[in-house]
Amino acid sequence: MNQFIFESKHKTVTVGMMLVGVLCLILSYIMEPAALTAAGADGVVHNTHARFWTNFLHNSVFFTGISFISFFVITASVTAYAGWYVAFKRLWEAMGSFMIVGMVLLLVVAAANWLHINHLYHWAGDIEGDRILEGKSAFLNNYWYTFGTLIIIGIWYFFWRKMRSISLDEDENGTTAYEHHKTTRKWSAAFMPIAGFTSAAMIWQWVMSVDGHWYSTMFAWYSTASWFVSAISLTILLMIWLKSKGYYSEIHDEHMHDLGKFLFAFSIFWTYLWFSQYMLIWYANNGEETIYFRNRQDNFPILFYGNLIMNFALPFLILLRNDTKRKYGTLIFVSVLCLFGHWWDYFQMIKPGVMHTAQEYVNHAAGAAHEGGHHAAGFVSGFTLPGLIELGVFVGFLGLFFYVVLATLSKAALVPKNDPYLEESFHHHIGYGGGSEVHH
Repeated sequence: MNQFIFESKHKTVTVGMMLVGVLCLILSYIMEPAALTAAGADGVVHNTHARFWTNFLHNSVFFTGISFISFFVITASVTAYAGWYVAFKRLWEAMGSFMIVGMVLLLVVAAANWLHINHLYHWAGDIEGDRILEGKSAFLNNYWYTFGTLIIIGIWYFFWRKMRSISLDEDENGTTAYEHHKTTRKWSAAFMPIAGFTSAAMIWQWVMSVDGHWYSTMFAWYSTASWFVSAISLTILLMIWLKSKGYYSEIHDEHMHDLGKFLFAFSIFWTYLWFSQYMLIWYANNGEETIYFRNRQDNFPILFYGNLIMNFALPFLILLRNDTKRKYGTLIFVSVLCLFGHWWDYFQMIKPGVMHTAQEYVNHAAGAAHEGGHHAAGFVSGFTLPGLIELGVFVGFLGLFFYVVLATLSKAALVPKNDPYLEESFHHHIGYGGGSEVHH
């Protein structure tokens, strides 16, 4: 079968997941931890609803990034003359379609910044007298955040639409002269440097600036590697599910092995970036990084060390053997682990910094600033660790992502029949000696 059918039962499941997410978002708005509320002298309770806004920001950035990096991988593969992925490139095209939804979600955050109702970012409030934030104000401001989000994701989506249209037209009008592919290569080469610079600028805005006094020269690489591992995890899960439904019979163990190798290699690459960012404190004498890691290591140890266990130790040990990259059960397990692990990674990037900002705000608003205010001690629901509400929001956004991807996937043939690298993809063979049959 070369045409995916988005059946009503698929829609029911994904919509059900979205409803769970909406319910949990509502609960996160209502159930603000006591540590992030304070009563003023007049009896008014001051509340930032930080749990709601962090959950919304966390998942919006996470899934928008997965969409972006899925499209970026296509452009990188085209530019590198790669052919192995072509048989399933429509899946990555479909994953790229979520970018426009992500733009809308992040513009909601931007609007809340303007209205001063989310308190996610210290720089979006009163920074008078804060020399560090005043020095960064040319970049960390609502104008940059809003128009950066609108214009930059708009550019990404424009390139996606352009390349998607070329890909679909190639199915109908492709020739042996490969004119479509040559055009695709030009657009891919143009997109890659744009994507590299703009994605770094926006991840600094969306995530790094929740700790406004901190910066890292490695952060863009680090967070993008997290997106990539998550995208490969979702690719493996969707591919195995589609194959179980009778689709993508052309995809064989060689393709799955390569996806598994990507998962293995970039889990190690992510760890290298994590370690390099951490070690900059010493080998670059970069004291500005200390507060970020000290806060997480001392006050959020389960988040901090759990991040390394889920995203490095377990994937490394599980995928080290060659044959585990061909066993569907193992690939499903490690893909679920890595997807959740890098969602956890973004959780620990965002939650501790916002919690500090929210505490400062409620203490100041309640008139407790001169006494030093109150700070969270011990467990803070939805911040120290993900709770059931956070997991429900994750399920909701995952359902939204699946709905958009599967709807897009159903609008075109699963296999691009006139791509010049299609035969290479069908006959892809990596020379593994495990005795696995190569399907032609």
